[in-house]
Amino acid sequence: MDLELHGKVALVTAASKGLGRATATQLAREGARVMISSRGEEQLRATAEQIRQATGAEVEHCAADVSKADDLARLLDETQSRLGGVDVLVNNAGGPPAGGFDALDDEAWQAAFELNVLSGVRLIRGVVPHMREQGSGRIVTIASSSIKQPIENLLLSNTYRVALVGLSKSLATEFAPYGILINTLGPGRIATDRVAGLDAGRAAASGTSVEQVRAQTEKTIPLGRYGTAEEFGKVATFLVSWANTYLTGQAFLVDGGMVRGI
Repeated sequence: MDLELHGKVALVTAASKGLGRATATQLAREGARVMISSRGEEQLRATAEQIRQATGAEVEHCAADVSKADDLARLLDETQSRLGGVDVLVNNAGGPPAGGFDALDDEAWQAAFELNVLSGVRLIRGVVPHMREQGSGRIVTIASSSIKQPIENLLLSNTYRVALVGLSKSLATEFAPYGILINTLGPGRIATDRVAGLDAGRAAASGTSVEQVRAQTEKTIPLGRYGTAEEFGKVATFLVSWANTYLTGQAFLVDGGMVRGI
């Protein structure tokens, strides 16, 4: 299947590792011209070079903190000047800290809001004018399986990831007349550094090993294993491709069947 991504400009945030990197790599393999971003310049530069070597694609990088408006404005300007207007946005950000209600003060709530919600609003605001003008565009926001089922001790994520679904669903309707398709994609237990850290926290809290925590979790997944970032990246790439012409306003899980709700 031709995903019709050759020559498209794709912006992927939080892309130096994990889900963002895997998605950026897959986009590059499909011929997209890719701008990747994250906070750490050194790791980001190395990732861009590794994706270039693996795919032969045009890959640029620009360090930015998505929770800061000035950084996002600079990222959007750099993407425009180096690659042109953005055809594809993969809106991704790191997860907020773990914790229950009593552990979270106003500062924690505000920081998580700026990281996980306002960053997406600003990025979409920045890319939509070009998409609207050309009459097409694709946006995927990476959230979490918590959009369907809350995860214990991840109150901030449970709250703000759902907000992203509301944002995407609303904008999918508003921008559909311009050919802009917008969806949300929630990873389940994908083997990333973020999930490894959460597993380590659970192990420490329960007095067990990380291996035991993972084994217990895998029993709740019908496919019996954690997913890979590459598997997630392939789904994300299809959703932001021009092979997808009729899926918009939807929230999908890549979770191996872990969430049992209908």
